[in-house]
Amino acid sequence: MTGEANDGKALTVTVDGASFARIPIRTRVVMPGDDLDAFVCEYAASLVRPDDLLFVTEKIVAITQGRSYPLDEIQPRRLARFLSRYVTRTPHGIGLGMPETMEMALRECGTPRILLAAAVSAVTKVFGRKGDFYRIAGDRARAIDGPTSGTIPPYNKAVVLGPDRPREVAKRVKDLLGGVPEVAVVDINDLGGNILGSTVDKAREKQLVAILKDNPLGQGHQSTPLGIIRAV
Repeated sequence: MTGEANDGKALTVTVDGASFARIPIRTRVVMPGDDLDAFVCEYAASLVRPDDLLFVTEKIVAITQGRSYPLDEIQPRRLARFLSRYVTRTPHGIGLGMPETMEMALRECGTPRILLAAAVSAVTKVFGRKGDFYRIAGDRARAIDGPTSGTIPPYNKAVVLGPDRPREVAKRVKDLLGGVPEVAVVDINDLGGNILGSTVDKAREKQLVAILKDNPLGQGHQSTPLGIIRAV
């Protein structure tokens, strides 16, 4: 079943002179223990066409891989509590600005790398430069999702890490659907987006980011973790 766009955003967008439909696929809530292949077949197999691109949000890939952790199961160390106090929070997400997400960053990326990122960021912020923490900490730190008030339950009380081997996941899903359509695992939010793994080249990935950059699917009540890009 297709759904509505996030906050009334347009379902069609023009990029580089070409028009593309962004078709959200509404699903039930993905839970730990769900099988991603079965989930994609259930909701997307009957909707995709050969020339489409199916995009899968990184969050449901990670959840089905067992990379979601309830807050009450995470015990932040003192270092995580200290570092999280210096992370800038935004209306779009808490990032590593809470002890639990920072603790998972320390586990996922290693304490030395997070400490280096924090040290460099503290220095460069003095000169008005932003973004060095995540540039040094890397994609694994950037991909960590913390809970927000708009996050769909039960993930409003959980930390979700980035997916493991997203490029392999994209290829497997494409093969599952008979070799078509192309597939991408995406990390899209109100601050922008990244393609974590796909079956297309870098130029097509760059175009895909432009097509999705306004976050047409949303992160909460929309319950649309899959979507289709279709030329119109």
